[in-house]
Amino acid sequence: MTEFLLFVAGILGGALNSLAGGGSFIVFPALLFSGVPPILANASNTYAALPGYASGALGYWKAMAGYKDRLVLYGIISVVFGYVGAELLLVVSDEVFSKAVPWLMGFAVALFVFGNRINAALRARTGERRGMKTLGTVLLLALLAAVCVYGGFFNAGLGILLLAFLAMAGMTDIHAMNGLKLYVSTVVALVAVVRFAISGSIDWYHGSIALVGVTIGGYAAARLAQYIPTQWIRIGVIVYGIGMTGYFFWTAYA
Repeated sequence: MTEFLLFVAGILGGALNSLAGGGSFIVFPALLFSGVPPILANASNTYAALPGYASGALGYWKAMAGYKDRLVLYGIISVVFGYVGAELLLVVSDEVFSKAVPWLMGFAVALFVFGNRINAALRARTGERRGMKTLGTVLLLALLAAVCVYGGFFNAGLGILLLAFLAMAGMTDIHAMNGLKLYVSTVVALVAVVRFAISGSIDWYHGSIALVGVTIGGYAAARLAQYIPTQWIRIGVIVYGIGMTGYFFWTAYA
């Protein structure tokens, strides 16, 4: 029954990632409910999400053609600081991480709720003043580094943070932005998964069940996306995410 529920959670999480984002709100709690310790559950969630990031990045490869000059620099930053985030996770105890989970979940849910508004506002400002000149290259790259640390430490909400960064960097082409978002997410997740694997911090059995479900759900949802009202899905994800955040606060601090 545990395996079945985890597989279903993977399908739902993969479908959400394809349709509206927020799949980690389903998969990460499912791993916890399956008895996987918090840090292993977080690492296993990153492992389960990796194939979806990689396949999505390949799908947007042509859209990124005009920004190939950024790939090497963004890739290096993603490797270095994604590793830093993964390393931070490994030095935190399960008890401390359990206390941090509700705050991380709440932050990710807030990003999910307000991410589109934040990105639209940033695009409007950068369209007038160009992000690189306003904030400076060093400041922007420091922001990317911080986002990659977050992604290596806790995967949920990474895509929204990356879209915000790209908007601040002056980008307006949403397809290219999605491509670069998935490219950076892939690199961060890959480095984190390798580090987690070396330290034995991935539950391969439960994580692989979720991975199969995520892959199937993502593919099926992509094929059926035109028939599914995305706004209803977003509302459902928000309600579920708030409920899970409240539950984790209750279990961590009650």
